[in-house]
Amino acid sequence: MNRFFREEEGQGLVEYALIIGLIAIVAIAALSAAGTSVSGLFGNINDKLSTANQGNGVNP
Repeated sequence: MNRFFREEEGQGLVEYALIIGLIAIVAIAALSAAGTSVSGLFGNINDKLSTANQGNGVNP
């Protein structure tokens, strides 16, 4: 049991896992915020294309 508490090999692995977890949380939050902006942008493009197609007599 003493050997288990003295070894520090797993400590580095835990630190890397925590850093990767933090980076993943930040990336998910950033992509989530950007996703709503991109969705709105594509919605505007879709509306404009639909309007342009209706003026040309083309039915989507």
